[in-house]
Amino acid sequence: MLLEKGALTSDWMPAFKAVPRDAFVPDRLWPGTAGGNRQGEAIDRNTDPARWWGKVHSDVPLTTQWDDGAHAGADKGRSPTSSNSMPTMVFSMLDALSVERGNRVLEIGTGTGWNAALLSYRLGPDNVVTVEVDPAVAEEARRRLAAADLNPLSVVGDGAQGYPDGAPYDRIIATCGISTVPYEWVEQAAEGAVIVAPWGPSYGGQGIARLRVGEGGVAMGQFVMSSAFMRLRDQRDTFPPTDAFPGASNWPSTASRRTTALSPDDMGSWHHMFTLGVQVPDMFCRVERGKAGAYRLWLLDMGCTSWATADYEPGRTAFEVAEYGPRHLWAEVEAVMSWWREKGEPRFERYGLTVTPHGQRVWLDSPDNLVPVQVP
Repeated sequence: MLLEKGALTSDWMPAFKAVPRDAFVPDRLWPGTAGGNRQGEAIDRNTDPARWWGKVHSDVPLTTQWDDGAHAGADKGRSPTSSNSMPTMVFSMLDALSVERGNRVLEIGTGTGWNAALLSYRLGPDNVVTVEVDPAVAEEARRRLAAADLNPLSVVGDGAQGYPDGAPYDRIIATCGISTVPYEWVEQAAEGAVIVAPWGPSYGGQGIARLRVGEGGVAMGQFVMSSAFMRLRDQRDTFPPTDAFPGASNWPSTASRRTTALSPDDMGSWHHMFTLGVQVPDMFCRVERGKAGAYRLWLLDMGCTSWATADYEPGRTAFEVAEYGPRHLWAEVEAVMSWWREKGEPRFERYGLTVTPHGQRVWLDSPDNLVPVQVP
């Protein structure tokens, strides 16, 4: 299956065979779906071993923790906070990492330990450092790694800080999403090192960035594929409640009203969310579900000054819009989508990222072609 999808390459085949996924997942887990974040019901190896084995050996993500361990189930309103990633993503990212014999690797986000085990088998445990923020998750991973006779240096700490005592690293890989590349990673990387990390703006949409560290502490590279990873705990987003916005609690209040040909449904496409989030970095969205597939999309700014809504109904080609506040958020979105169409409707692979000591910028096709950012 993984070979057919092109994710598992021949150089990773020995590690794949020697380090089975089933040795690095708990007895109780929640399988997700390959194309999204929907979580299935819990499966317990002790009560339903056939289903457990079937899901573990399927190409789906497996959630293993909720709300940093505060809850033991996938009830409404709870968030997954640790998982075993889908195998195609694991091996696609390892392929992008381009490890070579003798490389020292820093992994951010130990999780269940499977990724660290694969790296340790390939490069030797002495060449792998893995950092996990959650002590309980780290301890379980250590136990599984020890059982496989693979014992990389396992550190409990904030992954955003890396692990300077083990630097410099030839490769750095993150198994958690980020919106800002911690510059500590670049500082701890050797010149010529490769950094592979899931990067995405607060609005949504995420891709795997593959950066090469060059002279002057600059890391630069393109996005190689889309992704959907839980956030680095240090970079989790906190959005203000809708009722904190003037006029929102008595919608449509005194909002200006019009129609638009831009479908709210387009705002849910992963590459559209990425493009919107990069260009309007202080905007976020919420969805208010209706009946028969209808819903209201809310766009809001982090400063709690402005909001816009667009009402979606299946089969319509014109959609009702309400805008409130000093900013016209739906107009900003229309401008971004117009830019996207003018640029040939780019997907992730045409975007790139540059990280310097002074910040980071996303570009299109070449590093000197920066993606515009709307400053409120």
